[in-house]
Amino acid sequence: MKHTSHLTALSCLIAILLGVLPVSQTFAKKKATPSPTASATATAKPSPSPGAKMVRVIPFHGMISAVDAKAKTFTIAGKGKTRVFKISDQSAISKGTASGTIKDVVEKEEVRGSYWKEADGTLMAKMVKVGPLTEQEKAAEEARKTKRAAKRAAKAEAAAAASSSPAASASASPKP
Repeated sequence: MKHTSHLTALSCLIAILLGVLPVSQTFAKKKATPSPTASATATAKPSPSPGAKMVRVIPFHGMISAVDAKAKTFTIAGKGKTRVFKISDQSAISKGTASGTIKDVVEKEEVRGSYWKEADGTLMAKMVKVGPLTEQEKAAEEARKTKRAAKRAAKAEAAAAASSSPAASASASPKP
C-alpha cells in the first residue's frame, strides 16, 4: 500500500511539473522575442549632435613665461613642453581673493587654473588664478594630503591584516 501511495505522489508531482513546464516555456518564448517596436527603441542610443563636443576640464599650474594681451593668450613653459592658453570672455580670472582681468596676467607670475582642449588643439582657459596659493588654499591642500595619506595607511593596514590572519595562513598552507 505504501508503494502505491509513493507512486501516486510521484505521478502527481510529475503532472504538476509537466503542467507548469509548458507555461514557463511559453513565457520564456514571449520574453525572448519582444515586439519589433520595443527592440528598436531599446537598442536605439541617442546620438550626439554633430556640433556637440565632449569637454573634460584639465588642471594646470606653472610660471607665466610670456603674455600676448592682443591675442589674449599666456604661455607656461614647463619641463620639455610649452603650453599656450587662450583667455575668452567665459574665462574666470582672479588675483588673490579679488576678481581680475587679462591685465593681471603678467610674466614671471605664478598661475594655476583649469582649461579644456578645443577640437582645433587650442587650450581654452576656463579658470585662471594669478599669484601664489592663498593661506586657505594651502590649508585645503594640506588637508587633502593628510586625508589621502590616512586612506593609504588604512588600506595598507587592512591588506597586512588580511595576509597575516590565521584563516588566510591556514588556507595557504597544505594539509599534511
